[in-house]
Amino acid sequence: MSLARLSRALGIEPRFTDVTGAVRETSEDTAAALLAAMGAGDPVGELAALSAERKARLLPPWIVCEVGEAPDPGPHAWTLTFEDGTQADGQGPLPALPLGRHRLEVAGHVTWLLSAPPRLPLPPRDWGVIAPLHGLPTEGLGDFDDLAGVARHMARAGAGFVGINPVHAGFPCDPRLISPYTPSHRRRLNPLFVPVAVDGSRSDLIDYAHDVPARLAALRAECDPNAPGFAEWRAGQGAALERFATYQALSFAHGPTWDAWPAHLQDPAQASADPAKVTFHAWAQWRAEQALADAQAQARAAGMRHGLYLDLAVGTHPFGAETWEDRAAFAFGVSLGAPPDAFAPDGQTWGLAPLNPRHLIRTGFATLAETLRAQLRFSGMLRIDHILGFERAYWVPEAEGVAGGYVKMPRAAMLAVARIEAARAGAVLIGEDLGNVPGGLRRALAASGVPGCAVAMFERDGKGRVRRPHHYREAAIASFSTHDLPTWEGWRAGRDIDHWAALGRIDAATEAAERARRAADVAAFDTAAGGSDLADMLRFLARTRSRLVAVQAEDLLGHVEQPNLPGTVDEHPNWRRRLGLDPDDWAGTQSLDTAGAIMRAADRQGEG
Repeated sequence: MSLARLSRALGIEPRFTDVTGAVRETSEDTAAALLAAMGAGDPVGELAALSAERKARLLPPWIVCEVGEAPDPGPHAWTLTFEDGTQADGQGPLPALPLGRHRLEVAGHVTWLLSAPPRLPLPPRDWGVIAPLHGLPTEGLGDFDDLAGVARHMARAGAGFVGINPVHAGFPCDPRLISPYTPSHRRRLNPLFVPVAVDGSRSDLIDYAHDVPARLAALRAECDPNAPGFAEWRAGQGAALERFATYQALSFAHGPTWDAWPAHLQDPAQASADPAKVTFHAWAQWRAEQALADAQAQARAAGMRHGLYLDLAVGTHPFGAETWEDRAAFAFGVSLGAPPDAFAPDGQTWGLAPLNPRHLIRTGFATLAETLRAQLRFSGMLRIDHILGFERAYWVPEAEGVAGGYVKMPRAAMLAVARIEAARAGAVLIGEDLGNVPGGLRRALAASGVPGCAVAMFERDGKGRVRRPHHYREAAIASFSTHDLPTWEGWRAGRDIDHWAALGRIDAATEAAERARRAADVAAFDTAAGGSDLADMLRFLARTRSRLVAVQAEDLLGHVEQPNLPGTVDEHPNWRRRLGLDPDDWAGTQSLDTAGAIMRAADRQGEG
């Protein structure tokens, strides 16, 4: 009884409905594992502590309010610490609050005041191209100079943005750890994208085993700690940068993940590394920030309304630099994942550490705010991967045979923090709202001015028919596919079904049913689009009500293979495919010019 009561009190859902419509109960073993991951101890003691705190509190732990206003604390004395660190003491009404996260203390308890605009403005009608940064050139790895070059050509075609996969810091000491969605630290950048003079691999697929060491060697050769501006920048970054750079130096000596390090090095307070190596990794971050900022500046100067469209990964590696530095912010012993579906009957485990909602609330959502801010410094648009996690997150226990369960998150507070950071940066947020979407989330996103994602291959009306363009959500970014889905040509050919069958993930009967369903879907879409050519698909997207349209670079180039096949690691060449042309080769590319003309005809045009 106490376990069930504590589970409800801390937001563990007792049951949920999966994508097939089946109701799944959360077992006691699952609830116990999720509570342990949150740091909850004895249920009886925890319940007593929660009850005592509720009775003693005069205000809740957080309150969302509108900029320029303030909640009423009653006739009580208070201490208010504004986000900028200034402090005020008083009694009775609070002063009007500026944009930001402010700390209010009343009767010994802290309440975080999230002063946010009620809604972000929707962007004008526009379009852009999504491209894999790593695969932009025909040799070696793509870099931020390549990104700037592609952005200039996309801008000439009228695109208002160019999107890429996450550029978070990864694990350069291990070329096998390449997924941009399993980062080491989301508030730091991947130095492998710093432009350097290096001979890159020339194989059809990117050879990370060659390219990563070659790039690191070139970076070390170029490292200049006396470069003008570096010392001042480093000093301004403070202890957080030093911890990250220390982690990077230690990872090359002891391995990429801190769980395998000597015990004393697992504690950042005790750890130290060679000062010269720490300086190199700090310098590499400085260069990465300079190069990414320059790419954004060039994109905007070329006429892009938004410039770079960056991507924030939903989680972080459980034993990377981010969890080493800020351990209390994360839940351990569980991974983010997804419940069972047709292609994953046992569910999915993503190997990512979830944010601990209890710590998130206690600290005024600092980790979320800082992570968003780190991306918005360099972009005009930001995609929040799996924003379903703002509503509830699916945690999968590490224990063998224990199913996952949903943990409710403080949605209203997290969306308020997102609005604060986007308003501060003057940027557009996109919420990736695909999958088992909980009821009410899309309404909450729309109310916050956060467009969702409308993927044409999935968009259906209430009768299961292909959704017509004029029925698309206005607050959305419409696309045909994503990096995790088949390309336009691959979808038509059933290439993804080929892969699932070859891997043994589906049996013969399921394969036959999926091929029949795909043939029907292709025919239905062609009818709705008025044809089967790429231009027909582009015209369909251009006509949608959605404010934004994203076109995959792979579709413009007629690729059949998709960049990533979810649920695979070594079975598929994920994140290794090249686009097959260099950045400057986009000039005069017929399909890009066609896309630009189609989008202009539908009143979608960057600032030009």
